[in-house]
Parts: sequence; C-alpha cells; structure tokens
Amino acid sequence: MKITLEELRAWLAVVDSGSLTAAAEQLNQTTSGISRAISRLESKLQTTLLQRTTRRLMLTDEGQLFLQHARQILDSVEEAEEAIALRRETPSGHLRINAATPFMLHAIVPLVGEFSRRYPQITLELNTDELMIDLLEQQTDIAIRIGELRDSTLHARLLGRSRLQLMASPDYLARHGTPQNVAELAQHRLLGFSYPEQLNRWPVDDENGEPLHITPTIATSSGETQRLLAVHGQGIVRISHYLSREDQAAGRLVPLLEAETKQLSHPIHAVWYRNSALSTRIRCFLDFLSEQLTEKQLL
Repeated sequence: MKITLEELRAWLAVVDSGSLTAAAEQLNQTTSGISRAISRLESKLQTTLLQRTTRRLMLTDEGQLFLQHARQILDSVEEAEEAIALRRETPSGHLRINAATPFMLHAIVPLVGEFSRRYPQITLELNTDELMIDLLEQQTDIAIRIGELRDSTLHARLLGRSRLQLMASPDYLARHGTPQNVAELAQHRLLGFSYPEQLNRWPVDDENGEPLHITPTIATSSGETQRLLAVHGQGIVRISHYLSREDQAAGRLVPLLEAETKQLSHPIHAVWYRNSALSTRIRCFLDFLSEQLTEKQLL
C-alpha cells in the first residue's frame, strides 16, 4: 500500500509541533485521527519513525532520514499546486491548433497578433489539414471543424456559422457572361472539390427541386485553392463568406444568382477531446476567438 500525502502531512505536523494534540489542532483533525495516520505510515514503511514517551516524541534514526525526503515531497507538491494556480491566473504554455487551410489563413491568422499581445506567455503552434484529423494522434489541443459534427467523443463549442454563396470574378463574367438562372450554370466553368463529394452540392435547386450537384471543371482539395482560381478568372465557385468577404469588399469576386441562392450556412465548431481537462490556455483561446469572430464579423 502506498503512502498518502495526508499521512505525510500528519507526520510532519507532529514532528514540527512536538505533539499529537498540537498537530491535530493545526490540521483541524482529531488526536486519534492523527495517531492512526502515524501508525499507518509506520506500518507501510515497516519501521518506527517516532519514539513516544509520556513526556515527549523523539525521531528515530529512520525518522531523521525519512524527514528529509518527506519535506522534499510536500515542498514539491506545494510548488506544483502554486504553479498550477499561477497558470490559472496567468495563462501560459504551448497551444496546438489545427484547422483547414482557408479558415486558418482568413480567420485565425489575422487574430494572432492581438491574441499574443493579450497572452504573451502562450505559444501557438498552427497546423493545417484539409481532412479531419485524430486529435490525440496529431497531439492537437483544439481543432476547428466546419460542417456538421459526427464524432461524439469530442467536446464542441459553436463559434458561429458562415453563409454559402456563388461567386465569380468580374474578369470571368466579362469573358463568359453572367448566368441568369440555375440552368445556365451548366454552360460555365465550375470550381469544386475532389473530395468529399457532398461538398459539390450547391445552395441552389436543380430542375427537380433538389440541391444542385455539380461536376467540377476544375476539382481541388482546398477551398483556398478554389478561391484563388475564382479570383484569377477560372470559374464560378461555391464559397463561404469568411473566405470571400475580403475579395468581395475589394471587388475581386461578385455574388451570383442571389435570388435563387438558399440561406445555407456551415456551422463552425472548436473541438477537443472529452477526456481532456479544459486548461486555462484553451479556454482563453476559445473565448478570444469567439469574441473576435463576432466583433469583427469574420464569419
């Protein structure tokens, strides 16, 4: 049976105070409780630590030796508790964040400077993947997931929703014309995903009243690649507002078929494992990201 911290504290209190009664008062316990803790400790160590007489308590040689180690153990525990308490007050440590490239570039990277000014003792590691990753395998603290969640082993916090639009560059439209209805999209160059296939369903209805499923003229694995292709006049793209807002504001992309476009949006969650304690640095980042995405209307 292993020694407990309570037994060590009881024994050191007796040594320091000189009596069972004083130790009991110091620890707010009964004298009999302190006596039992000392007896358990000696039984586990299979040695006598204190010589008890009617007038005083004396350390044995083994007790003198054990005293040094016991103090080091309790000092280390107190230092660890103080370090954790200080970290709660002053968030610090390494924070690993994973997101798809478009969200990382357009939503997180612009906020890094402000976050670092607020929390200078938190170091960031920003990683990108276009497909969902295993958080434990990739040693990731927080992942940003866009779309409906399917993994029930994760904690999740909704950060917001991003509206989907159809857009193209003025240059493309000048060369190929502007589609006036959904049917005319079949005559245009369409930018879509190589995987997963459900991302090639657009927020407009086909002739059967179902979401339009396109066959891309150019297929990519990244929404950021599609954005750049659209900006450079290579076709029409289905794109999230967080990804297109700067291009639209600058006139590099313009919306199409707005009347026909359904009000569809992708939920955006921050996720972390259920068995992971929500450390202060994680909580700080989630609060900061949620605040900034709303305040700056980044979604």
